[in-house]
Amino acid sequence: MNKIVIAIDGYSACGKSTMARQLAKMLDYVYIDSGAMYRAITLYFIRNNVTISSEDDVQNALKNIQLSFLNNPGTGQSEIYLNGENVETFIRNLEVAEKVSVVAANPAVRSFAVEEQRRLGRDKGIVMDGRDIGTTVFPDAELKIFVTADPDVRAQRRYLELTQSSTDILFEDVKKNLLERDAIDSARATSPLKKAEDAIEIDTTSLTREEQLQKIMDSYRPIAEINH
Repeated sequence: MNKIVIAIDGYSACGKSTMARQLAKMLDYVYIDSGAMYRAITLYFIRNNVTISSEDDVQNALKNIQLSFLNNPGTGQSEIYLNGENVETFIRNLEVAEKVSVVAANPAVRSFAVEEQRRLGRDKGIVMDGRDIGTTVFPDAELKIFVTADPDVRAQRRYLELTQSSTDILFEDVKKNLLERDAIDSARATSPLKKAEDAIEIDTTSLTREEQLQKIMDSYRPIAEINH
């Protein structure tokens, strides 16, 4: 059976990364977290005081960024490396979360990231999640999923995730950050967050992980048979 590209897009904290990881493991595909790529770029910008409004600053910074994914034998998950450093933990903090949408909206940053994502998916057999995977990165992906969920449920999920590493987090701040990211991601001029016309929408508000995967597999099987 020939392998395909599975593109999963959607809002923050909808569970799309967990969904993508589990799906990739089930199908023996490679999982690529495009959001982690933008977060790693944002982390580099923060550490190096890159001025996002300066085209020269951004272009020069991008020349010094190398991104890669390596499997963690202990967890069985792929983790992102920034210039050879495992930054999986650092990219999940609130400071990065507050700035990543602005960085990701920059056309030069998006162009850089899209080329990297296409390079990683050249041989197919991948599950990639993000915000413009099915519309911009892989518009010809054989299977496209768009994930959504109730904003309060999403905020609660992200709040619980953040409080595992810090107790100095307020639910209201987390929800405000999510809604601001939604607005920025959906309104940006370059590759805005939107559902591809041929994407299958999954609302994860009240679905278990097993139910989410079942919905995807119900769509995957006939497509995989066609590509057999």
